[in-house]
Amino acid sequence: MKERKTRKLTASPHRFVSCAMSLLALVCISSAADQAAGEAAGGLPLRGIGPAFMGGRIADIDVHPHEKNTWYVAVGSGGVWKTTNAGTTWQPVFDAEGSYSIGDVTIDPLNPDVVWVGTGENVSGRHVGWGDGVYKSVNGGQTWTNMGLQASEHIGNILVDPRDSDRVFVAAEGPLWSAGGDRGLYRTTDGGQTWEPVLQIDEDTGITDVEFHPGNPDVIYAAAYQRRRHVWGLMAGGPGGGIYKSTNGGDSWEKLSRGLPAGTSARSAWRSRRRIRDSFTPRSRRMTRTRASTAQKTRVKAGKRQTPTFPMAQARITTRKLPLLR
Repeated sequence: MKERKTRKLTASPHRFVSCAMSLLALVCISSAADQAAGEAAGGLPLRGIGPAFMGGRIADIDVHPHEKNTWYVAVGSGGVWKTTNAGTTWQPVFDAEGSYSIGDVTIDPLNPDVVWVGTGENVSGRHVGWGDGVYKSVNGGQTWTNMGLQASEHIGNILVDPRDSDRVFVAAEGPLWSAGGDRGLYRTTDGGQTWEPVLQIDEDTGITDVEFHPGNPDVIYAAAYQRRRHVWGLMAGGPGGGIYKSTNGGDSWEKLSRGLPAGTSARSAWRSRRRIRDSFTPRSRRMTRTRASTAQKTRVKAGKRQTPTFPMAQARITTRKLPLLR
């Protein structure tokens, strides 16, 4: 028995040397493979592939009406970006201006070199940055001019009349943390040199969205949203909210009630802005021009719709079933 144990002990160093040599060979092979991979990857430097990497939230997108590879992207907290090759490369075009928070970007349909930007992301979180009004570029985003409405702080949408480039509407939500300011729907007929408020409701209610009727730009729909944030909470909705309609280019307005929830519908008017856009916007444009929504979606279980339990869920879901606004 002792001899057998001795033999095992004397054989053990040989096995150790053999294992060590095998491991050394594997390390050499692995090192050579890593070196080859490193040399191959040397021609593939890392690069940024989109503004979302920098800004986090995309507030709006608009596409050149004739050059489909040219897009402008408004980033909620990252300025305005432009691509001329359908997103392969991007260029920041708003870094030198007064606000990094963007709510809307709109290309003039008659003259695509004219681009409008509404500063101040149109959300109500504590994190949101505010803007300093409306900007206009006449050279495809190379330079910008502040056209006013500096006290709006949050812009929901900008519309350019498809018949007249000087006629522009701005949906201004207004300050989040205070009353007043440039709050409501504003119109210019001289390309932004002067502005007139055409729809103002109260000091806490602004206009969160506005859309033309596709067949008649004199028919305009506007969504009003009453809200105010405090340190301790958010007043999200109130009697000032609702859907308004003008049939004379914004000179006068009627608050709609047919088919809409009665009473104080809280955020239902604000949520209805998507319904307005989807009713009048071609599906192809809806796919490219989208806005973020923080609403909790209806879940589907066992083939049945289940409604979330928070208070305004039923009002919001009800608006989705409504007939086309008239």
